Amino acid sequence: MITRRSMLTLTASAALAGMAAPAALGQIVAQPMRIVFPFTAGGSGDALARLLADRLRMALDQPVIVDNRTGAAGRIGVQAVTSAAPDGKTLLLTPIAPVTVYQHVYRDLAYDPIKDLAPVSQVSTMDFALAVATMLPVKTLKELVAWCKANPSQANYGTPGAGTLPHFFMVLFGRAAGLDLQHVGYKGSAGALSDLAGGQVPMVLSTTPDVMGLHKAGKIRVIATSGTARSPFLPDVPTFIEGGYKIQGDTWYGLFAPAGTPTDMIARINGIVTAALKTPELQQQITNLGMQPTGTSAEELRMIQQRDSAYWAPAVAASGFKPDN
Repeated sequence: MITRRSMLTLTASAALAGMAAPAALGQIVAQPMRIVFPFTAGGSGDALARLLADRLRMALDQPVIVDNRTGAAGRIGVQAVTSAAPDGKTLLLTPIAPVTVYQHVYRDLAYDPIKDLAPVSQVSTMDFALAVATMLPVKTLKELVAWCKANPSQANYGTPGAGTLPHFFMVLFGRAAGLDLQHVGYKGSAGALSDLAGGQVPMVLSTTPDVMGLHKAGKIRVIATSGTARSPFLPDVPTFIEGGYKIQGDTWYGLFAPAGTPTDMIARINGIVTAALKTPELQQQITNLGMQPTGTSAEELRMIQQRDSAYWAPAVAASGFKPDN
C-alpha cells in the first residue's frame, strides 16, 4: 500500500533526480578543454598556447587549460592528443617538427602525424637566423663561406639540438655552399648562443626570437635569415636567397585536434582562433613573442603540413642523423 508518507518520499526523490540530471549535464559541459603543448612551460610557444587558451575560454564560456605534456622531443605530447577522444575537448599546439619532420627521423614513431591528427589552423610563423661570433671577420654569407673554406677544421655550427629543424636547415646551407660543416648539438638555444657570444663556436642557427636580443646588444652578429622575404624583426639583415643561396625555410606553430573530431567542431574552433588572430591586441601580443601571426583554414594547414614534410625529408636523409631513441 502506498501511504501518503511514501508518496511524498517518491515525489521528493523524483524531484531530486530531475535536478541531478541537469546538474550532471552541466558538469559534462563544464569539463575543461585542454590545449596540449608538448614542451615545457615558460617559453614563447607556451606563452602562445596560453594566449589561445584565454581566447577560447572567452569565446566558449568554459575553462580552457594548457597541459604541458613534455618528453621525447615533443612526441609524448603529440601521442597524448592522437590517443584522446575526438570530442573537441583536446587540442594540440605544436611547432612544425613533431608533425612534419619526425616521421622522417624516427623509425618507430608511435603516431602518423598526417593520419592521426586533424588540422585546425596555423597560428604563427618564425624565421631562422644565422648568427656568427663578433670576433669572426665575417659580415656576409659570402665572407662566411670563404672563412669556412680557409678554416675547415673550425667550420662548426651550433643549433638548439641534433635532429631539430635548424640542424637540417644548415645541412641545406652546407650543400648549397659546398661546405663540409660539422654540427654541434646543444640542449636548447640558450647554451648554443652563450657559447657563440663567448666565441666557443663560430656560428649558430636558431629562431629569430632567440637571437634578436643578443644581436641588438652587439653580443653576436646575425648575417642571414631564412624566409623568402626579410624578417620584420631584423629588417636590415638579408635573407639566404639575397646572399646568393637559394634555400629558405621557416618554422611555425599549428593547432590540431585528434583525427575524427567532427568537422563542425573543427570549424567552430577555427573560426574563434582565426577571428582572434585578426584582432590588433592578439597580433601585438604574438609579435611581442617574436612571431608573425597567421591564421589559416584547416585545409590550408593540411597543405602546409604535407608540403613541409616533403620539403624537409631530403635534408633529414642528407644529415645522416640517427636518433638515440
